Amino acid sequence: MSTNYSYKNGGGVKTKSVSSSSSSYSSGYKSKPAVTSNLRRNSTGSSANSAAGAHKDAPGVSGRVRVAVRLRPKNSEELSTDADFADCVELQPELKRLKLRKNNWDSDTFEFDEVLTEFASQKRVYEVVAKPVVESVLEGYNGTVMAYGQTGTGKTYTLGKLGDEDTSARGIMVRAMEDIFAEATETDSISVSYIQLYMETIQDLLEPANDNLSIVEDPKSGDITLPGTSLIEVKDQQSFVELLRLGEAHRFATNTKLNTESSRSHAILMVHVKKSVGVSGDNVGSKSHMNRTMKPPVVRKGKLIVVDLAGSERIDKSGSEGHTLEEAKSINLSLSALGKCINALAENSSHVPVRDSKLTRLLRDSFGGTARTSLVITIGPSPRHRGETSSTIMFGQRAMKVENMLKIKEEFDYKSLARKLDVQVESLIAQHERQQKAYQDEIEKISLEAKKQISQAEKSFADSLEKERLKYQRDCMESIKKLEAQLAVNELKEESLNKPNEELNEVKKLLQNEIRLRKTAEEEVKNLQNQVAQWKRSEVAGNAEILKLRKMLEDEVHQREKLEEEISVLQNQLLQLSFDANETRKLLESGDRSVDMTGDMGSLISPVRQPQMRYSGEQEKGSVATLFEQVGLQKILSLLEAEDPDVRIHAVKVIANLAAEANNQEKIVEAGGLASLLDLLSSSDDENIHRVAAGAIANLAMNEANQELIMSQGGISLLAMTAQNADDPQTLRMVAGAIANLCGNDKLQLVLRAEGGIKALLSMVRCKHPDVLAQVARGIANFAKCESRASTQGIKSGKSLLIEDGALAWIVKNASNEASPIRRHIELALCHLAQHEVNAKDMISGGALWELVRISRDCSREDIRILARRTLSSSPSFQVELKRLRLNSG
Repeated sequence: MSTNYSYKNGGGVKTKSVSSSSSSYSSGYKSKPAVTSNLRRNSTGSSANSAAGAHKDAPGVSGRVRVAVRLRPKNSEELSTDADFADCVELQPELKRLKLRKNNWDSDTFEFDEVLTEFASQKRVYEVVAKPVVESVLEGYNGTVMAYGQTGTGKTYTLGKLGDEDTSARGIMVRAMEDIFAEATETDSISVSYIQLYMETIQDLLEPANDNLSIVEDPKSGDITLPGTSLIEVKDQQSFVELLRLGEAHRFATNTKLNTESSRSHAILMVHVKKSVGVSGDNVGSKSHMNRTMKPPVVRKGKLIVVDLAGSERIDKSGSEGHTLEEAKSINLSLSALGKCINALAENSSHVPVRDSKLTRLLRDSFGGTARTSLVITIGPSPRHRGETSSTIMFGQRAMKVENMLKIKEEFDYKSLARKLDVQVESLIAQHERQQKAYQDEIEKISLEAKKQISQAEKSFADSLEKERLKYQRDCMESIKKLEAQLAVNELKEESLNKPNEELNEVKKLLQNEIRLRKTAEEEVKNLQNQVAQWKRSEVAGNAEILKLRKMLEDEVHQREKLEEEISVLQNQLLQLSFDANETRKLLESGDRSVDMTGDMGSLISPVRQPQMRYSGEQEKGSVATLFEQVGLQKILSLLEAEDPDVRIHAVKVIANLAAEANNQEKIVEAGGLASLLDLLSSSDDENIHRVAAGAIANLAMNEANQELIMSQGGISLLAMTAQNADDPQTLRMVAGAIANLCGNDKLQLVLRAEGGIKALLSMVRCKHPDVLAQVARGIANFAKCESRASTQGIKSGKSLLIEDGALAWIVKNASNEASPIRRHIELALCHLAQHEVNAKDMISGGALWELVRISRDCSREDIRILARRTLSSSPSFQVELKRLRLNSG
């Protein structure tokens, strides 16, 4: 009995019949349609009966690209942000289709080969997506498994998760190699290559020095090769996992708004499997065996390609800028080229633009070629990313139209046959030599054995004579001794009969005394036994009392631990309440990353001060916008020089609130607002003006162009001077926030440090206010991240400027800070500093290594924990120190 299922391919719906005994996704690989007359043949082999003696490949088999869709669970941000909105997708896994909502009353329906919900396990994903491809590779076909989707939807988790801590979380790469090793024999060969495509440059992840690799195409067979790529033969699963971990450590990744550890390159794992299918006999001397061994064995060559594509992303959502923006452009261009090729193949176009990108050239065999291809597209549930989700779904729909011509690759292994014949000849020669030597040895052995037997017979006869003589001598001596003993006994009997009766009486008395002493001794023994029994009972009672006291002590210890836990919970609650109070106060005083100073803004239309009024946040912002339109920016800026200090304060607050909007920042800078704010820092003695001016500068410092203007006009020196003279925590928080934004600019690091920016940050830790410390930690993390990026790109090779200015001690001290914003930034800063080998010695001597080990084990955020482990495993200095201390970095 068979059932029908349908899948949607853009314009129409096609129907296929599959067996009800297996899933539609797997059965699509198992079924092999009839061979048509125009099927292509692989050019690597030739006929076994031809002059060259080669073997022809089997005819091709048509196979469509199989596509599965996997939904990622909601993350913590989506649970809070999208709580009031419905998911943009609705899955129907039993019907193998999903619905993409346009709005609350309309949606589009799409069907795939498999629909995997957010609860699908890694094992389930592997079995329906990759296992059929792995089985085909073991049969001699080429196979491809690829993941496509938006940044942060779980592509790397699906493919490359190692599962060190939880084996159930292992990804497709690890599980595929487990199946390959399970089916491999001693004669099979398994080799691995691991590369990345970064900004149209191919780099070997196992040997990073091999970069800028070229793509070579065989003009006869059309096969794609990469000369210079490391091809490492692996024997077991452990060695493969170590190679995979080494490659992941060299892969480019960065922190974006969509993903803390976003892959910035396409990673391609290539596994080459060679299996011998020839039959060899066991009878060496038989003619049938010689006939069998003269036939060359057949070798099947299968290649598995696992492609972890970098995620597609929109620049406005990912927040990419600078070098990260160039990376995003390169990623989107290569994915666009791949989409164009798939569109051309799906529409049977006469021209497929394979050469538009190196990615499409590398995947030429996977789409429209001879490989068995399986594609998993990953999507998220958030309605904010509905456009990216729709684009990913349409990509998968078009890929389902692509047909590949699958071919098995077989060839005769003449080299193996020659080696086997050489071994047989050498074996026969050695066997003949062994037989001849054995014949000579047997003759010598028989001669020596005969001589030995004669010698043993003579020795045995002499020994027998000696034993008989000694036996007769012993018997004679024993008879003499017996006679002498009998004679002595008879003499004693005669003497005893002659003794008087007094001796007999004496013996009786002695016997009575002995009996009396024996009874006394027995009574003493009984008394001692009674005492021992009593002592034992006392000991048992004492042991029971000791056990009782020990139990009471354990109860006391348990009660104490329980009280300590309750105290710890109460302390955490107290800290949380304190943190919530601080957050509430900050929200009242400032926005998320911008400063809102409209709460006590007076009227600026006339210099006469009027009573203050309370408005809501939206009314205050509306009043600022109205004031901006009615009065004008130049008039507001002119009030910064007013003699009345209250007027100046209100004018600065207006500028700060206007600077919080990105579209106002350029107007403020062009009108001279930045110069006026910096002038207030240097000329005014009012700390309230310092606080508000620093907040406005912090808002302007969020723009990269404004950061260079702030630096060129001496802004760091003025901010450092303000931090040195200020005592108010809110003023220090504004100054630290402005410097922290400037620390995130790669181009300004040397100037920022030269003008005292790092030392100004470190000087503000004297305040010990959690908000100030959080901004200081953010600035250090931004600075360390830029240094890490520069060292990865080869721009910077010296020691970290943070370490030179003495920031490492404060970083290590606050790595375990109770406030999560401080601790999270410090943990990121430690991980970025540790990525540069030149910093390793100072970090080990300064105690940072211990904190890195703790972060790799106990950090609550998985991305930071994985980054710490990768950093520890990639640093030779850290590995040497961990071995010396007998610590495990994982």
